[in-house]
Amino acid sequence: MTLSIETPALLFSATSLILLAYTNRFLTIAQIVRSLKKNYDVIKNKSILVEITNLNLRLTLIRYMQLFGVLCLFLSVFSMLVLFLEWQLMGIYFFGASLLSLLVSLGISFWEISISVNALRVHLSDLIEGEK
Repeated sequence: MTLSIETPALLFSATSLILLAYTNRFLTIAQIVRSLKKNYDVIKNKSILVEITNLNLRLTLIRYMQLFGVLCLFLSVFSMLVLFLEWQLMGIYFFGASLLSLLVSLGISFWEISISVNALRVHLSDLIEGEK
């Protein structure tokens, strides 16, 4: 199997867009946490603490998503470097590792989205029960 130097470069655009999306998620959640913290300081509602704990888990997951996304980008650049030096086998291994990093990042993203959806369902169930 041979790998050309252009193949790892294909991950650049995809990884960059994914990292941008992760950063936007992080900033949005950070803003929500700050708002909930202000509300908690005034109201001292236990449900706000539960929500902040949930968001804290999501922030941790996003940090790992970003870590593995950046690792994917790093390994893909390193793969290009070793392919440039004509170390074909090392390039293949580093490119495989970069794909694995991307897969882990996407898997954690799916986990974080699942937590988000479950939290929204709790809010919706409160609204539906409140109407009855």
